[in-house]
Amino acid sequence: MPELSGNAIIVARFETVRRETFGGRNINHNPRYDRGRDLGPRVNERIRVREILVIDDQGNKLGPMTPREALDIARGRGLDLVEVAPTAQPPVCRIVDYGKYKYEQGKKDRDAAKKQRQAAEIKGMTLRPGTDDHDLDFKIKNIIKFLGDGDKVKVTVRFRSREMTHPEFAQASLKKIVDMMTEAAVGIVERPATMEGKQMIMVLAPAKETAPKKPAGGSGVPKEKPAPAPKVTIGDAIAASGGSVPTTELAETSAPASEAPASAPVETPAPTTQAVTETASA
Repeated sequence: MPELSGNAIIVARFETVRRETFGGRNINHNPRYDRGRDLGPRVNERIRVREILVIDDQGNKLGPMTPREALDIARGRGLDLVEVAPTAQPPVCRIVDYGKYKYEQGKKDRDAAKKQRQAAEIKGMTLRPGTDDHDLDFKIKNIIKFLGDGDKVKVTVRFRSREMTHPEFAQASLKKIVDMMTEAAVGIVERPATMEGKQMIMVLAPAKETAPKKPAGGSGVPKEKPAPAPKVTIGDAIAASGGSVPTTELAETSAPASEAPASAPVETPAPTTQAVTETASA
């Protein structure tokens, strides 16, 4: 057998002690050494207190009882007994499906963390005192977009060497940003421009929600259309004239408006009595 060096002897002796003590198991996965890890709420047999307050799966209070009695009720319904308020006196436990409960709690935690990240998220925009007008306009467009999306914007102007002696150039750029933002009505100045070492920093925040815009018509109240003229029927015309309406008027009333009224025929006057007598004597 080859001779072992000092370090090899120490390692071999440690392995022997570990196998004899833990049976070959890794101590990092032994539950006795995982007490600092969050194992979640206590469930079923892990609830070891004298008395608990039980709420069933329908939200009804079953009152105080021992964990064994509550566990028997949960087993009878095919559910689990989960401790939801361990610091209460007595602790509060619910009869629920532990898998579904764990999924819902994880979903709530993820949504809360997402909202917290969104609330704390702040966009950054870096400038130089000599930034070109075209580049500045492009950055202003992005700032307006960020503010319109509801994000805060931190505008930083970095100075180099002698640029510190002329802060008015940076102030002019920041003033242009504020003017464009105010014109677009998308944000406000949350923190005015201040010098921090070799940087000038200004923080912009999105504006509060405003009332909906009115239509381009003016006052926003739609104009009412004039009511159509009432149609006159033959019966209405007869009733209005007292029951006697000339035939020509009825014809004109019943004729459609698009058609022109036909010309009346020329009537030949009837011969008088004097003309008849003169003809007979002749």
